[in-house]
Amino acid sequence: MKKQRIYIDTSVIGGCFDNEFEMWSNGLLKDFKNNLFIPVVSDIVEAEVADAPNIIVQKYHEFLDCDAEIIETTDEVILLADVYSSRKILKEKFYRDMLHIALATVNKIDILVSWNFKHIVRFDKIRLFNSVNIEQGYSQLEIYSPREITFYGKE
Repeated sequence: MKKQRIYIDTSVIGGCFDNEFEMWSNGLLKDFKNNLFIPVVSDIVEAEVADAPNIIVQKYHEFLDCDAEIIETTDEVILLADVYSSRKILKEKFYRDMLHIALATVNKIDILVSWNFKHIVRFDKIRLFNSVNIEQGYSQLEIYSPREITFYGKE
């Protein structure tokens, strides 16, 4: 069976240090270390982590050390994010969140995981993103929180 490629946004890395989310973010990291999934990050995640505290940068490198795939923002990604923006799925100030969705969509990622329940992991937003994806000739993107993906606690 083909291993699923899972795009992690910056909230998943920060979640490793948050009392509410650390169990599942670290569980997902363990899943990556156990080679159950392929971690995928982007140049956007890298840029967001660059200004973060050292412990976040170190944790990011733990994800990278799991043979993470790094994807780049391309013109195609920007065009798709611009369509999301023109449809007002999110306010313009949350453009980076739309870039995360577009990066995962254009690169045919299996699942995007995030702790961003306001802009990304929300039923109404997922439906809107996916309606644009289908309209623009892309596949639907599965979006979940790490809690729904990790095998942590299911052994």
